[in-house]
Amino acid sequence: MSGSRRHLLINLAAAAGALATAPFLLSAQGPVLRPSPNAPDPHFPHRIGDPDPVGPDQKAIDKQTQAEIKAEVQKLSELVGELKEQVDKSDATSTLSLSVVKKAQQIEKLAKQIKDRAKS
Repeated sequence: MSGSRRHLLINLAAAAGALATAPFLLSAQGPVLRPSPNAPDPHFPHRIGDPDPVGPDQKAIDKQTQAEIKAEVQKLSELVGELKEQVDKSDATSTLSLSVVKKAQQIEKLAKQIKDRAKS
């Protein structure tokens, strides 16, 4: 008799555990999103009669990027000239001032921006 009670308690505990964890397991699954069968497939070329896909004007983007790079290079040149003046004014035996170090950091940051823009 104690064996059947033990089995009954074990089965009740297992059922209670399954019922307690079911909401957590079911909530982890999200709805399955399926594309519409009428939606155009982006992996296939456009169909005959469809308008040609129009992207951004690459020449206009290139001209704009080139103008931005020129402006940044001009700013970089001005910062380098200011840094050179500050270094020339300072004494060679003393340590560099904080403004010189900050100016050098600005130059590095701007040079990196120019490099990244030129890569893209």
